[in-house]
Amino acid sequence: MESFESERAPLPRNMIENSMFEEEPDVVDLAKESPSYPIDSDDVVYEPRSSRLLVRGLGENDMDEEEEDYESSARLLGMSFMNRSSNQRSASSSYTRQQPSGSCSMPSAKKTVAGILVLIIVASIAMVIYFLPRCTFSKDGCHKANSSMERIYPVASNGELFPWTDLRLPNSVRPVQYELWLFPNLTTMTFQGNVNITMVVMQGTKKIVLHSSDMKILKATFQGKEVKILEYKPWQQIAIKFSEELKKGQQYVLNILYTASLSNSYDGFYNSSYIDTTGKRRVLAATQFEPLAARKAFPCFDEPAFKASFLIKIKREAEYISLSNMHKTKTTNLPDGFFEDEFEKSMNMSTYLVAFIVANFSCLSANVSNTLVSVYAVPDKKDQVHYALKTATELLQFYNTFFEIKYPLSKLDLVGIPDFLAGAMENWGLITFRETTLLVGNHSSPIDKQLVTSVIAHELAHQWFGNLVTMRWWNDLWLNEGFATYMQYMSIETKYPELDIDNEFLNVRFRAMAKDSLNSSHPVSSKVTTPEQVEEMFDSVSYEKGASILLMLNATLSEKAFQKGVIEYLRNYRGGNTENEDLWSSLSQVAGRSINVSQMMNTWTVQKGFPLVTVNKIGKQVKLTQEHFLLNADNATNHSNLWHIPLTYVNDTCSNSSSCKQVFLFKDKVATLEVSDSVKWLKFNYKNEGFYIVDYGENGWKDLINALNANVSVLSHEDRASLINNIFALSRLGKVSFRQVLNLFAYLHNETETAPLTEALTQLNHILRLLEKRSDLLLVSRMAVYITEHFGDLMDSQSWGEETSVSKQALRSALLETACSLNRPNCTEQAKSLFDQWIASNKTKVIPGDLLRAVLSVAAQSEDGWTELLDTYKHSIYDSEKRKTLEALASTQNVRKIVWILKAALEGSEIQTPELPLVISTVCRHFAGHLYAWDFVKENWDKLTQKFPIGSFPLQSIIMSTTSQFSTKMHLEEVEQFFGSLKDRGSQMRSIQEATETIKLNMRWMDRNLATLRTWL
Repeated sequence: MESFESERAPLPRNMIENSMFEEEPDVVDLAKESPSYPIDSDDVVYEPRSSRLLVRGLGENDMDEEEEDYESSARLLGMSFMNRSSNQRSASSSYTRQQPSGSCSMPSAKKTVAGILVLIIVASIAMVIYFLPRCTFSKDGCHKANSSMERIYPVASNGELFPWTDLRLPNSVRPVQYELWLFPNLTTMTFQGNVNITMVVMQGTKKIVLHSSDMKILKATFQGKEVKILEYKPWQQIAIKFSEELKKGQQYVLNILYTASLSNSYDGFYNSSYIDTTGKRRVLAATQFEPLAARKAFPCFDEPAFKASFLIKIKREAEYISLSNMHKTKTTNLPDGFFEDEFEKSMNMSTYLVAFIVANFSCLSANVSNTLVSVYAVPDKKDQVHYALKTATELLQFYNTFFEIKYPLSKLDLVGIPDFLAGAMENWGLITFRETTLLVGNHSSPIDKQLVTSVIAHELAHQWFGNLVTMRWWNDLWLNEGFATYMQYMSIETKYPELDIDNEFLNVRFRAMAKDSLNSSHPVSSKVTTPEQVEEMFDSVSYEKGASILLMLNATLSEKAFQKGVIEYLRNYRGGNTENEDLWSSLSQVAGRSINVSQMMNTWTVQKGFPLVTVNKIGKQVKLTQEHFLLNADNATNHSNLWHIPLTYVNDTCSNSSSCKQVFLFKDKVATLEVSDSVKWLKFNYKNEGFYIVDYGENGWKDLINALNANVSVLSHEDRASLINNIFALSRLGKVSFRQVLNLFAYLHNETETAPLTEALTQLNHILRLLEKRSDLLLVSRMAVYITEHFGDLMDSQSWGEETSVSKQALRSALLETACSLNRPNCTEQAKSLFDQWIASNKTKVIPGDLLRAVLSVAAQSEDGWTELLDTYKHSIYDSEKRKTLEALASTQNVRKIVWILKAALEGSEIQTPELPLVISTVCRHFAGHLYAWDFVKENWDKLTQKFPIGSFPLQSIIMSTTSQFSTKMHLEEVEQFFGSLKDRGSQMRSIQEATETIKLNMRWMDRNLATLRTWL
């Protein structure tokens, strides 16, 4: 990243901009505005209050002559105008003005009739003028550019009216098969394409509407005859209008010839590059279509429910290979010196799962269960694919057995892409990965292997959940991602217990609850319409909460019943598309009469958030109350939400075994349990398998704290971690004082397990960073002392050699990274010593992978160390080492280096742009860089949204990294004003609501607890 002087630069300026809010007009110009509400496909989408007949009429029969359009518009709008006038008259008719005595007499009937006729003539003339063709009056007068028709139907790029008014495609036509030919030119970074789409008409129609984006259409034919394509770019749609209706049940063929540039934004068909070990830049082309980017590679019906088969041919240069979803059937040597690869016809699948790659890759293969499994990587890294191949073959066999449905394709490729934004992508038969999440080298630690195994397990699970059975629309994305996330943890815990994945899954559930406790959260199954809303569904709620509620359901039904229900679901909907209720229907068949699965689980998926269960034990009676656990910074409350909670609990007589667990289905606002007189305390939510938080009241917490102080093993390590997480969450809510939090922490002197210790460290480090960003140096110093008092002995007792246990590695890494960041001498001296040995060995001495980030971060604080690390980053071919080196470089306190590394990651030359969110997150963790990172985001917002789509997870990460540690009114106002100024450049993102809400919560927590911190620390 950079090598500059270590002088401190001046503090960054604060950019304050005004936010503006506009009132929505009565009539929306669809050429400019996207609907802000979900619309079902093939329904009439936009019906202004005054012209519903007009929209319905046009939806059925397209008008060919403009004069008819205007005449019809004027006539109908005129009728509406008159109806409104008459309504207003009737509303006022009950009031009759009294005539005073001596006033003029009433006019004769003849004069009255004449007067009314004159008024009618005047009104008629006014209406004719008002509804003149090509003139729409408003406050500003007559706008000749817009007709009432244009205000209902969008205007295509050629000036004609576009025949469709919805972001969702009509259901009148469905694709059956695509025949796709592609020729990517890796010199000019463009490609040519030709697609034949065979489609079937589901209901008679005079139009075909599909998706296309960022391509030049050269020619289109329908049934062999050339047709005109209309394009509406804001919605990435193209359309063909016909004079005669296409008949229901008939098949037709649309052919489109086009050209486009390879994308440079990591979606669609995009160009990627890397530097090989000889220093030469190599190029390749790869795809990333999920969620909405297949339309950037070929015209298509780009929605999950429009499944079809694909026949793909790719023309390429001799030095490259091509890959796609299916096996290659033949290669043709073309007269012009190029080669053309043809692939087998695919199964029916959604467009977002289509994939193809043109690159120079090497592979290693193995045959398992009649499937050829291959792992591809760039030639320099071909020796790093062995672990992934072994893991993929073993997990494939596991899933084949578990689901009782064999993987349906004859091959499965796993490909490491050097420049890839997502963690991985489950394309059917051609899974793409970041190199970090696929390749394992000599420098990889067991924790690195845990990550690679997790990602492979997730993507292989998608071959069933997502590919074989696909959600109908993105509102139920969790059916794909929640299931794949759950299966990755379940499969690894079963297949690879040595990887200690249960601790990681516990952390995931804690993170999901933190996100879902905000008012800016959303239901697991949410209504989405716009592309930005679709992008935003790829978040912690869809993935981690989705997995968490499946774990809870599994624990409620039993593992065998849950597995049986999952198999039933896959069998029932194989090859199709599903919704929430389809899953619950399948699981209900195995649940028995005791549990209504649909009724219970809808409370967890169709309303946002999760419950807080309050426990009040008085003698034998235990009163339970549930409410929405909502960290609402605006102090609003909502008492209407109720959940069906499979409430689990243990007590002091039996607490540390699954056989001790008792279950109570808690459906109502208030309920009562009765326990034995001998029970001293209760611990609810056994092993945190449920997605809820528990408050035990002052006496209940006191009893649990006393029990832990007497015997730390009285509860499982998951339950101890759960208590720590819950009491911090309750402190943020204001239900528990921070003094009570510190009382619980007293037991930590006897704690040795990873989960509770790392959860405690995470929570304390969060408070430390908040105090640091407020520049409250005295409290920062006191908090650092508090952390070292409670964890110092553990920090000093950690070894610096090889460690095989993943759990112990995770604990050691957390402890030593905290110790070194607090400049604890024992840690920094050991880290410097290891780094010096590494340099002296010409970087051949292996530093244990879990210690690498701590060691390199210490080294990065010196000029010479930072320079050495930059050289390491540029030349390392081991991706786990490379990423930790990058984090160390970004941890520097040298402001000039911080400015350089941010700029370099944005430009993408020396640091790949997909790593920018990681760079920003790391910079923001430290005091020296967090305000510079915030200024960097503000000044480069437009560039960031060109690299990362609005609403996408990288952009969500950047927003939260740069704002989540603010806790002052000044920063809140600055954040609100900057994002409010963006308008259609991202101001409506949910993550912006989350950012401002988080700052308000930080402010509130500080107001409540600063005095306690000053007293107790």
